[in-house]
Amino acid sequence: MIIVTGATGKLGRRTVERLLERVPADRVGVSVRDPRKARDFADRGVRVRPGSFDDPASLVHAFEGAEQLLLVSLDRVGEECVTGHRTAIDAAVKAGVGRILYTSQMGAAHDSRFQACRDHARTEDLLRATGLPWTALRNGFYAASALQFLEAARHTGDIALPADGPVAWTGHDDLADATAAILAEQGRFEGPTPPLTGAAALDFGAVAEIASRVTGRPFTRTVVPDGVFREQALAHGAPAPIADLMLSIFAAARHGEFTTVDSTLAELLGREPVPFGALLERAWAE
Repeated sequence: MIIVTGATGKLGRRTVERLLERVPADRVGVSVRDPRKARDFADRGVRVRPGSFDDPASLVHAFEGAEQLLLVSLDRVGEECVTGHRTAIDAAVKAGVGRILYTSQMGAAHDSRFQACRDHARTEDLLRATGLPWTALRNGFYAASALQFLEAARHTGDIALPADGPVAWTGHDDLADATAAILAEQGRFEGPTPPLTGAAALDFGAVAEIASRVTGRPFTRTVVPDGVFREQALAHGAPAPIADLMLSIFAAARHGEFTTVDSTLAELLGREPVPFGALLERAWAE
């Protein structure tokens, strides 16, 4: 059986949907905090069990019978994130899981300027220490993050953000397709995968040109000093740790941590990943 955590989230839900196109529903299970949100999966024959990263016993039960476990990384930061991942990994070992797959990120490294990438690196260390077969899916930076940064510019026409660098922005749908393919072909990757990225690395100057082309109206790129951006984020209600986390994305991008473009995602998909311009056009049409 293949068990997926976070199956009602952006990546987890998409992955389960793609997985059901490849394997029978009775070979798929999900571990979710609120089973009511996964009722549609249960109706299709997927095993749904409650599992909380704050309740180790619930995870052991949810992971029962898993030949493979897809551990979708938590939406937490720092020690809280790594502790939750440790709880899930320990539960997987206790449940006798055959292989753990983990949604890591390109640029995962202990010396990354981006906190999430440091958390991913620590989680990969935990996986390595289990002695179990494991795979770290080194996902390209989610394009959804870029779209969030662009929300104000969507209305003003000015992309006013800190200095950045090229980032291989990658769509959730493409990553879900690739994850389902990897799960369906058990053991394809041992340890970290190559970066699973879109076909181009773009800075926000290039994004401004794409936005102009897609919308037919002009977009400019204004560089905002880090301190000013932080104050603006705080003024809009962001807690200080979140403001600092957002700034660290730009610091890491400036230092080239997300520039790598790799063909592995295209090979898994059997086609080129959806380009950022198409993702932008789709999002702004909604």
